[in-house]
Formats: sequence, structure tokens, C-alpha cells
Amino acid sequence: MHLMTRLPEGARIRAPFDGSTFRFKDDSARLTEKDGARFVELASPSGGRHLYRVTRVIGGRYREDFAGVEVGAGATEGERELLLPISYVFETKSFRLKGYSVLVTERPGLHAGGVWNQTCVFCHNTVPYFDDVWGALYEQSGTLGRAPGYQGEVVDKLLPPDRRFRFEIGSDRALVDAVGAEVTAVGGAPVVAGRPPAEALKHGIHELRARFAPRHFVEVGIGCEACHGGSRQHVDDPRVLPDFAPRSAFLEARPEGTRTDGEVTRAERINRVCARCHQVLFSRYPFTWEGGQRHGDSPGGSSITSGEGRDFLLGGCARQMSCVTCHDPHGEDRRADLARLATPAGNGVCVRCHARYAAPAALANHAHHDPNGAGASCVGCHMPRKNMGLGYALTRYHRIGLPDDPARVERDRPLECALCHTDKTVGDLITTMERWWGRKYDRAALTILYGSLDVKPLPATLERGRAHEQAVALATLGAAHVTAAAPAVARQLVNPFPLVRYYARRALEALRGQECAVDLDRPTPEIAAAVRACVPEAFAPGPPSPPTDAAPPRGGNDVDED
Repeated sequence: MHLMTRLPEGARIRAPFDGSTFRFKDDSARLTEKDGARFVELASPSGGRHLYRVTRVIGGRYREDFAGVEVGAGATEGERELLLPISYVFETKSFRLKGYSVLVTERPGLHAGGVWNQTCVFCHNTVPYFDDVWGALYEQSGTLGRAPGYQGEVVDKLLPPDRRFRFEIGSDRALVDAVGAEVTAVGGAPVVAGRPPAEALKHGIHELRARFAPRHFVEVGIGCEACHGGSRQHVDDPRVLPDFAPRSAFLEARPEGTRTDGEVTRAERINRVCARCHQVLFSRYPFTWEGGQRHGDSPGGSSITSGEGRDFLLGGCARQMSCVTCHDPHGEDRRADLARLATPAGNGVCVRCHARYAAPAALANHAHHDPNGAGASCVGCHMPRKNMGLGYALTRYHRIGLPDDPARVERDRPLECALCHTDKTVGDLITTMERWWGRKYDRAALTILYGSLDVKPLPATLERGRAHEQAVALATLGAAHVTAAAPAVARQLVNPFPLVRYYARRALEALRGQECAVDLDRPTPEIAAAVRACVPEAFAPGPPSPPTDAAPPRGGNDVDED
């Protein structure tokens, strides 16, 4: 966590600053090092040449991103730190356009964009948490609409009403004074005395967005106070554990509305701390799991890594179990430990509460699978691999729920049971699920999703699904070595969402046992020609069926979307 943002001087950097060049369409990025400083030179026929000195390295577990200042005679941006348009992915030891880390449509080239201290520092560094909540405080006033855009986000507006917290303000005057003090601390124009809280907050948001800089960090990267707050009592006496509840003399977070299920638990507090950053519904991609819309009244779960905290709050275990039950917040999780959780041996975490499934016979009756086999893993069924990771592999969906939930069965593709049972048709799986769990499903809705009940869910998802659903089908077909799917997989190498293309290439290589000479950093027509040369049957006899949902409008090269 503390490596989330690093200064390049003295940092261990895995990207090769040795003259390596990343070529994207007609543009290029060349990485070099001189006298201990690292540089990225962007060259473009349309944009010319620009040289940036790297000032920040962002991330360090799955990939590295960079921010830098323009240098040299042609510098036009002064000392503004800009997000650079390249990511280095550890899994493949290769570069990728930074914007292609999320579900955006095709981008034209490479250019620096997004001012670093105005886009991504609140989640990637330790800042006063008070600054983060101004948008929520402004919006809960209920009189002036949505808060102006800035980095501060609170997860509650992305949760259904019964899961939300709100801030109870004990003193409007104390709140305004505190906002004014923070604005003054970052060098902004003072808050006019006596103004209503909403006006003071709106003024403060504008000043923070314009003026908050690295010198105002509590710590570069994510340090103790990012999660634990000041915790002065804990520092004075380590036996006093932090309670993770954000509060001050004039402010306290409490559940919204009336709760009848008892006090807020320690697990809830911890989970909400994690969800301060792990709440993301990425980019402008409109769709979520459970058939939801990103901007709907009750959006479903996120489809890409970094939404896990919010997804967990949406599920059924967030009051009794916290993120740290499975994850070490102070270090990197051991892969072997996480893998064990997804086996029957890991069920011990779940049966602490669900004790009735501890006995093998009870587990077999519940799971309808061998209690010693993979099908009896609690995590395997209730946290399926269907989210897109920071590399090119799927991660687990953290909204703990039921694979037979009608919202998932009738609105999502593919059926979660098909992630293991790739040989079954939609009708086979639905009939079995109804028999096992006493459900009845809307076959007309399923026919709309898949085209027929007689098809297999994964290939049908490739032809008809949304982008995030297609990525799941691709990864699963590749891992299961369903070689008959190779032509359909190859067609996804020209998916409208470039991130999906990377999943398609990996799946195709797994199915064929060899690489295709397809450069995904070239323009789409060239990619299509390379696919035809590698897998001629991919586009025969005609083009693939269009997805059931159109892609969102194409935007600019927004490298700060993730």
C-alpha cells in the first residue's frame, strides 16, 4: 500500500528505462534514463515530440503508471505533473496504453493528459480524510444538486439506501470554520465568514481541485493514517485499537435512516475504510453486473478490479466479516493462501457464521457437489471469477451472493455455473438449478440474453454479450481449452473495447498452443487483417453478430479514467 505512489529517485522500478520503445499506431513512447533521472519521450506525427521527466511512479503490484513534467525547449506545460499515457504490465512484461486499463473505446494515439494532482492523488496517497467527504456533505444538504467534480468521493451514493451512511453535523459553524482552515492551508481564497455550509463546501471543493498539491499530503503513498485516521489514542497506548469511525467534534458518520439490526459493527467500519478507494465503477462504461447501469438509482457490482470494497458492501456478509478476514492490509497477500480460500479447505472462514454447512454431508446437500471437490468451495460459487484484473486474468467478484439469484441468472451473462460447466447448454443448467434450489426462471428473458436455450452460455456470450461479459467468457474458454471456440475468440480481437482484445489474445494463444502475429497496438483494420491471416475461419461466413447493447459514445484519450 505504501508503494502506491513512489518518487522515482531510489525507487525500484520494473519498467525498462533502457531505451525501450512502445509503439502505438503511428506514435511512440521511448523510455530512457540519464544521470539518475528517468524520461519518457512521446513522438507523434500529429502532436510532435515532447519529453517528460518522470516525477511519480504509480502502482507496483500488477503494473506501473507514471506522471511527469515536460522538459526541454518545447515544453509548454511548465511544472504541471501530467499523467503519461503508458502502463507497464508485469504479467506480460509489456507496455499498454494507460487508457486501455479500463473499458474505453479505441483511442487515436499517445499524448500526456490529466493533471496528476487533480485526478488520482486522493486514493493513491495519504490525505486528510476530511477533504474527501466535502462532496458528500454538499450533496446531503439536498438544496443545490450534485457537488462539483473533484477527487473526493464517498461510497454511499453508489449503495442502495439501506446500506448508506450519512454524516451528522453537530455544528454548522464548526464545519464552515474547518473547511475555511483547510482552504487556507492549501493557499486558497478564504471562506467568507457566516456563509451557509453548502456555499462554503462548494467554494472549498473548487479551491481543493485547483490547489491541492503533494506538499499537502500527510504522506506520499498510502500510510497508516489513510485508513486509521489520526489514532492518537492508539499511538499513546497500543492496547487501544482504532475503531475506524470517521468523527470529529462536529461530524460523525452514521447509518442512513433507521436500522433495526443493531449497532454498526467493527467489520462494517473496516469495510467502509477499504471502500474509500476500492469503490470504483470505472470510466464511462455504462454497464454493471446484475444488469445495472453505472448511473442508475441502484447500480450493480463493478466488473473491473478496484471496486471490491463497494461490491463487498453490497453483499450478504459485510456486517460480520471484513476485508481483512481474507486480505492483509499491511503487506501483499500470499497467493497460496488466497488460492486455498477457494477450496473446501478454505470453507472454515465461512462456517464461522454458517456452521450448519460444516459437516461434509450438510455441505454436499447444500452444494450438490462432492464435499471434497472444487464444486464444494464456498468462494468458488459465491465469489466467482468474473471481474477483469489489473493484468489480463480474471479476479473474484466480491459481491458475495448466490449463483442462482434471479438478478444474476436473468440479467447477466454468462450463467455463473457455466464458468465450471462449459459443456452444458443454457437449458441444461437452468433445469438443474431449478431442480436443486426450487427456483423458477424467466425463459423468455434467458432467450433474449443467449438467443436460444439450446446454446452453450460462453460462446453465446461472445456473440451477444456486453464487453465485461465477453471478457469473462474469453478467459474461461481459454482456461478450459474449448478449442472449438477458437474462431469466435479470434473475432474478439477487434472488439470495440480494446481491453477485451487482450483477453481474446490470451485465450486464443491458450486454445491454439501458439501465438498469433497480431499486434493489438495497431489500428483496428490492421488487426483484423492479421486475425484473418492467423485464423481464416474467424470471419467466415460473415461478420459476427452485433452485441445486444451498443457501445457508449467515443470520448477523448482520457488516460486518467482508471
